[in-house]
Amino acid sequence: MTADDAPPHPTHDPHEGLGARLNWLRAGVLGANDGIVSTAGLVVGVAGATDTKSTLLASGIAGLLAGSLSMASGEYVSVSTQRDTERAALALERKELAETPEAEFEELVGLYRREGLSATTARRVAEELTAADALAAHAKTELGINPEELANPWSAALASFVAFSVGALLPLLAIVLPPQDWRVPVTVVSVLLALVVTGYVSARLGRATPGRAILRNVAGGALAMGITYVVGTFIGNVD
Repeated sequence: MTADDAPPHPTHDPHEGLGARLNWLRAGVLGANDGIVSTAGLVVGVAGATDTKSTLLASGIAGLLAGSLSMASGEYVSVSTQRDTERAALALERKELAETPEAEFEELVGLYRREGLSATTARRVAEELTAADALAAHAKTELGINPEELANPWSAALASFVAFSVGALLPLLAIVLPPQDWRVPVTVVSVLLALVVTGYVSARLGRATPGRAILRNVAGGALAMGITYVVGTFIGNVD
């Protein structure tokens, strides 16, 4: 038996699925960031109109629930549509493999040739992968889909709900726990520090420069709180 004929050693690729995990992590950080900014804008705006703790708590909880449920439902619909599209594409590919296997095989060889493999190597790779799992070979190479890892809308919805809720808890607690005169300053400082962290983490996950991401994040959060506070103060002084 030659080295080429020897069966491959069963190894686990430590990078397998890494891109998908990073995408989920990045989505979680951004979801938490949305929870921080939107809830902070809400409670700071209400704080500009009233200093009643029960009103601040009610508005904060309402914002947390409304935002997290909205994020979850939106993510569920989006990922469900993606999964339906993937399933339809796989069903079509399965049908073509059953009806025209030779043409599909040559198409797979052509795809490997376009990736830079020689004609002999491309044909050998296509033969071996087709023998192992023809649908998986075509799905991954032709469609960019892994049939074993289709998107799960329930997982996506739960992740969005949790991420937004965790982020929203910070401004909610910051606005109701301190003494009355310290509520807005503590909330603003806490939120801005949290936005520095989420901006840095999201930039590092995306392999971008942290400085600009942090500046954009902090500026956006500060602007949101500033505008809502001014509007809340104006409405509170109307009467």
